[in-house]
Amino acid sequence: MKHQMNHPPVVELENKAGCRYMLVTAVARRARQIIAKKQHSELKPVTQAVDELYNGELDLKYPSEYYQTSEK
Repeated sequence: MKHQMNHPPVVELENKAGCRYMLVTAVARRARQIIAKKQHSELKPVTQAVDELYNGELDLKYPSEYYQTSEK
């Protein structure tokens, strides 16, 4: 796949992640893993992590606070 700016669209990635915070956190964490394990492909680590998220290959683990509802 040829990578272009905004492909995949950020809105689609945000929907897959649940929120922008989780999107950024998950992609950054996975990119650091790729660098540490030297799992580089021809893609840059962040691009590879974004592709994995977009293709459903990256499992997201949400903090327990994400599931708590605020009842007052």
